[in-house]
Amino acid sequence: MRNSKIVGVGKYIPERVVTNFELEKMMDTSDAWIRERTGIVERHWAKEGEETNSWMGAQAAKAALDMAGMTPRDIDFIVYATLSPEFYFPGSGCPMQVHLGIPGIGAMDVRNQCTGFVYALAAADQFIKTGMYNNVLVVGSEVQNSGLNLSTEGRDVAVIFGDGAGAAVLTATDEKNKGILSSHLHADGNYAKELWVEKPGSITYPVVDKTHVDEGRIYPYMNGRFVFKHAVTKFPEVIYEALNANNYKAEDLDLVIPHQANERITEAVQMRLQIPKEKVFSNIHKYGNTTAASIPIAITEAMEEGLIKDNSLVCLAAFGSGFTWASSLIRW
Repeated sequence: MRNSKIVGVGKYIPERVVTNFELEKMMDTSDAWIRERTGIVERHWAKEGEETNSWMGAQAAKAALDMAGMTPRDIDFIVYATLSPEFYFPGSGCPMQVHLGIPGIGAMDVRNQCTGFVYALAAADQFIKTGMYNNVLVVGSEVQNSGLNLSTEGRDVAVIFGDGAGAAVLTATDEKNKGILSSHLHADGNYAKELWVEKPGSITYPVVDKTHVDEGRIYPYMNGRFVFKHAVTKFPEVIYEALNANNYKAEDLDLVIPHQANERITEAVQMRLQIPKEKVFSNIHKYGNTTAASIPIAITEAMEEGLIKDNSLVCLAAFGSGFTWASSLIRW
């Protein structure tokens, strides 16, 4: 069976920078409070009507294709991860085709929130391993600022999230020990309501009405302590699962790229893995939690900083709404 390897990555970051000090003017919070609890200093917000989810995804995809030495016409299939599509339906993979000029190829949206990119990468990897496709574009893109409760009531969630997009190009390789070595995907729906957006949803008629808006049920809810408790357990657990499956140990890793959820979670994961701090990538201070976009943005920056080189052993890991958690072990 052939393998798949990442041959190009790219990112798009919206122009507008929103600092903690700017949020102080919108809600009862402070720069010190946000930094202490999350490690976030600033985040970026997409410009309404211009920097749309699929448009940003396309910009990241173009950068990834440039690195890969490919054009959009070389892509056989798209796997698109997001929790913030432009529309209830269709998914954002279809409008992104228009921005790239490649209508006609298959496009599949993945709605696994913070683990979305790792789930999407696993799907793309299997399409290539089975021979169905040769070149698959995997995108994670988020426009979250339009869905946040920017008030004191919603501050615990609102200060965390940011906008952005990242992408990776996967291609087939006959190299047995290169590329995506294995993926590990998990979910437990018992905790779905601990981190969710209740409305809109088809469980009520109509799917959304003024009452839902007035009651704030259209905004994200997170049981922060509960999520933290599970995240610091599941992150290292799923990383060790990937290592064990491939007969590696934590000290063999060159880099861990976790979903950028919270700097305190990243620090806890690093301590549980017992590896040096410099082996766990973090850029949350610049972007906040960009959900499905966070890992591909982080991969791109890690490569720009020379932290990922040929033959590097890299583990991607994520935890989020669902609850879902996942990892992917990659030999670059």
